[in-house]
Amino acid sequence: MTISVSWDVEPRPLADEDVQAAARAAAVHGGQPNLELAIVLVDEAFLCDLHLRFLDDPSPTDVITFDLGEGPGPEGEVYVSVDRAREVSSTRGTSLRRELALYVVHGVLHLCGFDDHKDRDRTEMRVAECAVLESLGYADEPSGEHEWS
Repeated sequence: MTISVSWDVEPRPLADEDVQAAARAAAVHGGQPNLELAIVLVDEAFLCDLHLRFLDDPSPTDVITFDLGEGPGPEGEVYVSVDRAREVSSTRGTSLRRELALYVVHGVLHLCGFDDHKDRDRTEMRVAECAVLESLGYADEPSGEHEWS
């Protein structure tokens, strides 16, 4: 498994190794232990632009995943908003590190076939996220539920 990590923001609140560990654990949990991934940590403006260009939605979001499974290069790209993670972690009383790891896990689980549009699928996604984060040593969220945007 190859996982590249790129930062388009400073400071870096999570070590590259922690980003890679979150992606690797999610891929293994999702039954795709050999995924080639690119994880890109960006600011909110950049992610909003991607959200508009590729999903025709101008609203802020936390993570966008692209499945690139055909052809050379990574099989998936996961773009994570560090600004959004900072805002949400502050509001919810969780650590920024945990919030960023959650976004990475969430994005990689999407590449593994998890979805969160229907209630049943959303529940399966949340269970998987919690299992992966727990395996990485992150504490549970205070409310036990994360509201995705």
